[in-house]
Amino acid sequence: MNTNERLPKRTVHLLATIALAGVALAAWAGWLGWDQRRDVHPDGSTTGPYEAWQVIGLVLTLLPPVYWAASRRYAAAAVLGPTAGLTVAAHVDWSDDASGLFAVGVGLVMVGSLAVTSALYAVITALTGHGPESR
Repeated sequence: MNTNERLPKRTVHLLATIALAGVALAAWAGWLGWDQRRDVHPDGSTTGPYEAWQVIGLVLTLLPPVYWAASRRYAAAAVLGPTAGLTVAAHVDWSDDASGLFAVGVGLVMVGSLAVTSALYAVITALTGHGPESR
C-alpha cells in the first residue's frame, strides 16, 4: 500500500510541503550557513560572505526535490516549501545585522525563490505532461 492510499491527499501535500521546507532550510545551512565572513581585498573592497559555488550548490541541491514535487503536481510543496525554508533560513542567518537591512535581503530571497520555484513548477509540469491541460 503506498502513501497516497493511507493518507488523505491534503495530508500528503502538507507533509511534502513541510519536507521541502526542511530540505531547503538544511541545504541553506549546509551550503551557506557556515560562511559568515566577508572577504577583504587589498584595495579595501569587500565581497561575500558567500561564493558563487556555494549558491550554485544550494540551487542544484534543491532542484531534485522541487522536480519530485512538481512531477507529482504538488504545487504547494514545489513552490511554497522551498520558498518558506529559504526565507526562514535567511532570516535566521541574517537577523543579527544591526542595520536592519537584513529584512530587505530576506524579502528579496522570498520573492526570488517564489518566482523561480513557480517558473520551475510551470516548466516541469509542462515538460512532464502533467500540466493543467492534461487533467
